Order: sequence, then C-alpha cells, then structure tokens
Amino acid sequence: MKKAFFSFGLVAASAFYVLFANQNAAPIAPTTAVSATTQQTSSPIADSAGSGSAPVPTPTPTAVKSTPQKLASASAKKPTPAPAPTPAPKPAGQYVNGTYTGSAADAYYGLVQVQATIQNGRLTSVQFLQYPDTHSTSVYINQQAMPYLQQEAIQAQSANVNIVSGATDTSIAFQQSLASALAQAKA
Repeated sequence: MKKAFFSFGLVAASAFYVLFANQNAAPIAPTTAVSATTQQTSSPIADSAGSGSAPVPTPTPTAVKSTPQKLASASAKKPTPAPAPTPAPKPAGQYVNGTYTGSAADAYYGLVQVQATIQNGRLTSVQFLQYPDTHSTSVYINQQAMPYLQQEAIQAQSANVNIVSGATDTSIAFQQSLASALAQAKA
C-alpha cells in the first residue's frame, strides 16, 4: 500500500510540475508561437497487493511552430544621423591668474593664513603664511599636516580637502583661509 501512495504521489507531482511549467513558461521570440497541448497516456501503477494496474493520465507537452513573419522591405531608407554639435571651447581654468592671500582663520593654538598661486587658471601652489608654531607639539603636528593639505588642495583645485587626523583645527582653518583666497580668484 505504501508503494502505491508513493508512486501515485510521484506521478501526481510530476503531472503538476508539467502543467505548472507550461502555464508559467516565458514567452518565446515574436516570430515563433508555441501552443501547448497535452496527450493523455496511461501508465500502470501496481498496488501493494499486486492485483493489477490502474490507468493514470500523464500529460505530455508538444510544441507547434508557426512560420516567421516577413521582414520589412530592404528598400526602406534609413534616416541619416545629424552631425554632433561641436563642444564649446573649454576655459583654461576656473580661476584668474595671480597670487591671492586668504584671510587668517583661528586654529585654536594660533592662526592659519595661506597664499594661493593661480597659473593658467589653475591652483598651482599653496603657501602657509601663518600657522600655529608657539608650542613644540603644534610645530610637530603642523609639519606633518601642512604638506598633505597643500597637496590635496592642488589636486582638488578647491578648498574642499579632507581633514588630517590629529590636526583637525589646522585643517579647518586651512580650508577657511584657502576658500577666502580662491573666492578672490574666481573667474
């Protein structure tokens, strides 16, 4: 009896899968149509007593293809693309050439003031005119941070630079002083 239930369950699950798969099949290319039809076949299933077999319908999918549709006439003219517009000439840079001194900004242990040099419309150099240098710790920290700040400002071509860890006050004051210098240099 267990074999019969297992066999029947297996056949029922297979039939359900085939029916479900046909209903949820992905559409096929537009030139081919598929119609799913099923043919009924019977399969013998023996019960546990061995008394015979019972016919169980098993669906079998078949596909029918249709003929492809004719393509559009080859004599149809393709539109010619319009020529791409020429880009406007790019200005040499976003700043006016010259040397600009930023305002002094408070860095807690002293003031930071920078001077920005612009050549060919680009920031080429940033020099510190003032920085905290009254304590040995401030001198050490600023000697480490200043090259990073200068390099990053030139690379970014703006005062939007990352704050140097351990030199937060100097970094913020540098941003403020350089921003004021670059505001004067705006084209």
